[in-house]
Amino acid sequence: MTTSTAIGERSDRERRAGRVVKGVFLACAVLTVLITVGIILTLFRDATTFFAQVPVTDFLTGTEWKPTQLTGDGEYKFGVLPLLSGTILITVVSAVIALPIGLAAALYLSEFASETTRSVLKPALEILAGIPTIVYGYFALVYITPFLSWAGIPVDTFNALSASIVVGVMIIPMVSSISEDALSAVPDDLRQAAYGLGSTKFDTSVRVVVPAAISGIFSSFVLALSRAIGETMAVTVAAGQTPRMLSILNIDQNLLQSSETITAAMVNVAHAEGGGGTPAYYSMFALGLVLFVFTFSLNIGAEVIRDRLREEYR
Repeated sequence: MTTSTAIGERSDRERRAGRVVKGVFLACAVLTVLITVGIILTLFRDATTFFAQVPVTDFLTGTEWKPTQLTGDGEYKFGVLPLLSGTILITVVSAVIALPIGLAAALYLSEFASETTRSVLKPALEILAGIPTIVYGYFALVYITPFLSWAGIPVDTFNALSASIVVGVMIIPMVSSISEDALSAVPDDLRQAAYGLGSTKFDTSVRVVVPAAISGIFSSFVLALSRAIGETMAVTVAAGQTPRMLSILNIDQNLLQSSETITAAMVNVAHAEGGGGTPAYYSMFALGLVLFVFTFSLNIGAEVIRDRLREEYR
């Protein structure tokens, strides 16, 4: 066998291997798309069945959620507004806690920490993301709520404030890790230019590096908010099971009392429901559809804003 023949056979094997690998990757991508489409179609189909039994106006405008217990007028109530307001309340408060802390941690790791400090702190911070969410829920119930009571805050045993705090802690690693990657990706020429103009390290970090990485930072915020909106076990354990309409004039009272989010309501309906075919059963899919539309709209809006903020460096 000549050298040229051996090289040709080797090239053929590499091309065949490349085609096989490409086919495997394509199959994985198609499978992912099919699974996603299947989930969405199932969600729409069963949600449609629910809306055939419960008027969509009652669902979207109702202020009472009792899908498994008869109310005083002998009817079940399927108003989603208490669940939606509980979800928004916990998401907003957790974002107020997590976004500034996560961004500050990312800024320190990217601009101020030494390599040794960064190699220790960043993995340690990311360990928080690996703790099961049910553990966070019990942590809120056993430690955070008693601490708030000890501090003089009159919280109920199950309350939205503890749930918000623990969800905020959960999403800090997501904000800090992604933001730190975005900050580290900013070209060093920008920093050197700022130093050359007499800027301090703090001014360079805050006024040059952060604006340059704003699209990546914004992405971390959106992902963290999506995680907070979809969180289930922690809020189920910490916030309780009391769907409550949000009162703008008494937000503090809403925080101190038990609440219920959309995801927690789905869990509770699944536990209470004895079989399929009832409005309560199909209400889980209607809630899932609301959650899907909510997060999908958030991601689309964020994508538009991120594209406007994105800057490319060559």
